[in-house]
Amino acid sequence: MGNYDDCRELARRVRQHCLRMVHRGKSGHIGSMLSMADILAVLYNRILKVDPQNPQWEERDRLILSKGHGGAALFATLAEKGFFPLEWLDTYYMDNGKLSGHISHKVAGVEFSTGSLGHGMPVSCGLAMALPQRRIFCIVSDGDCDAGSTWEAIMLAGQHKFGNLCMIVDYNQLQALGASPDIIDLRDLPKKLRDFRWQVEEIDGHDCAAIETAVKKFEPRHGNAPYAIVAHTIKGRGVSFMENQYKWHYGGLTDELLEKALKETEVAL
Repeated sequence: MGNYDDCRELARRVRQHCLRMVHRGKSGHIGSMLSMADILAVLYNRILKVDPQNPQWEERDRLILSKGHGGAALFATLAEKGFFPLEWLDTYYMDNGKLSGHISHKVAGVEFSTGSLGHGMPVSCGLAMALPQRRIFCIVSDGDCDAGSTWEAIMLAGQHKFGNLCMIVDYNQLQALGASPDIIDLRDLPKKLRDFRWQVEEIDGHDCAAIETAVKKFEPRHGNAPYAIVAHTIKGRGVSFMENQYKWHYGGLTDELLEKALKETEVAL
């Protein structure tokens, strides 16, 4: 608890890395990356039991990033934490590069390759069953919450009390083609999760103190209800012309826009 300058600075660096990576690789999904930077910063600075020098450490926490299209944010976080050289970020989305456009388990620190939405929660349920003494975290998106496979996993985890499972919803209310409520309206998501027998916290997903406080309420014990954090976030967080604009799910960055975005993210939020 206390001062969160370390988390805010890590999130700032992750946002700047992502902007450069997307521009250099001529790729997209920058809005999805920026919305979860604060969540990743708190998890890796304050929460997760992981070892960059021993990524396969048996006693580590497992983090599944279901929204694999935003994988550059996780790659940037892992590089900042020493899992692999920062120079690898320069190869993101490049021919023969070290880092693929969607998250890949071939990279140290990544547990599972994702891309098509709806995969993360079923895999996380499998890990929760197979590793009852380990903490399993899964970050999902609005789009994940439209997938039937996600809700099958949520039902399974609730009924069988996967108490070592924590789902974090990066709930920015936008998807590839528009506002989430216009595509599939989830209405009261926290209530739905409670109806499926989950414990639920609802927070500002850009407030580092709120993120840490919510995650630390997670009590991973056999027989407990699984735990969900609905984190209200802003797609494109930190860049004025991207915030709450669904076109930045795919939109690319020109040289001019990159310069503007980097200037706006020079200071930690």
